[in-house]
Amino acid sequence: MTTSLPLGTYDPAYTIGANNAVNACLRIQPNEKVTVITDNACLEIAASLAAQLEELGVVYHPFVLEDMAPRPLIDMPQPILDDLETSQVSIFAVQAQRNELKTRMQMTEVVNRRHIRHAHMVNIEPRIMLEGMRADFLEVDELSKRVLAIVEKAKVIHATTPAGTDITAQLSPHYKWLKTSGIISPNKWGNLPGGEVFTTPQEVNGVFVIDGVVGDYLCAKYGDLQATPLTIRVVENRLAEAHCINKELEQEFWAYCHTDENSDRVGEFAIGTNIGLRDVIGNILQDEKLPGIHIAFGNPYGLHTGAEWDSSTHIDVVGTQFSIWADDIQIMQDGKFLV
Repeated sequence: MTTSLPLGTYDPAYTIGANNAVNACLRIQPNEKVTVITDNACLEIAASLAAQLEELGVVYHPFVLEDMAPRPLIDMPQPILDDLETSQVSIFAVQAQRNELKTRMQMTEVVNRRHIRHAHMVNIEPRIMLEGMRADFLEVDELSKRVLAIVEKAKVIHATTPAGTDITAQLSPHYKWLKTSGIISPNKWGNLPGGEVFTTPQEVNGVFVIDGVVGDYLCAKYGDLQATPLTIRVVENRLAEAHCINKELEQEFWAYCHTDENSDRVGEFAIGTNIGLRDVIGNILQDEKLPGIHIAFGNPYGLHTGAEWDSSTHIDVVGTQFSIWADDIQIMQDGKFLV
């Protein structure tokens, strides 16, 4: 059961970002089939993407989640999963709701197995279409390659910020680094806007001051944390402490990171490489691509990195104004790349 999208009812300013997504990032060919998944909150953005698909003349099947099942979803609707089985490309432009991570994992299981070029646009919003999605993704990709060439040889990455972050990651030769620069391949689906390189760390220790944002549904609730930063301490790759003057955020973040036995374990260590971005906007989809470090607790994307453990949760945390060293090579000073 597909749904029609309101073509022609979107802000024409979205056109540049939508064209970037369809043609620069996904490189959709006229003979391919596309699955488009959206919700009521993102209909206008989905319509701008669909307009680009119409111009290409491709076969695409749109689905609006609220037409398929009550939100928050318990499972990804089966017709969507079935449609993905016959697609070469998929786009997921949806506002996250609480406890829906499992349904996104059900979707990405098909994406990974079928090697679908998948654009993951969770919490996409107008400002991102007008900022992050207008980046020169070929330029972002070139920078990401240069950063990747340095960090995948490193044994240790050390990072500090003026706000008080002082964190060290020991890296494992057994865990792969990946580049999700916005140029999406069948080998690894990617978030849009893109711009990061990441791995699963062997072990992280230190203090991380989250003066950017936290991820998943907490991002929409708490937004930009510059005025009320959340300070965490990581010991032997586990969340040991969390402190914030906003006690509700502190408690909710702590509870999220104790959902299962690995929810408090650092599963992702990443460097944002989208040099088209300047400031935190309070949206994890774009803010985690800001030049600097972000880490995530929970699911380590082991199918791609090689990590042998798992978790039912994944929550990113973002800081700002990083200085970064890969072994003895400094690659960033106060948020600006040196490579």
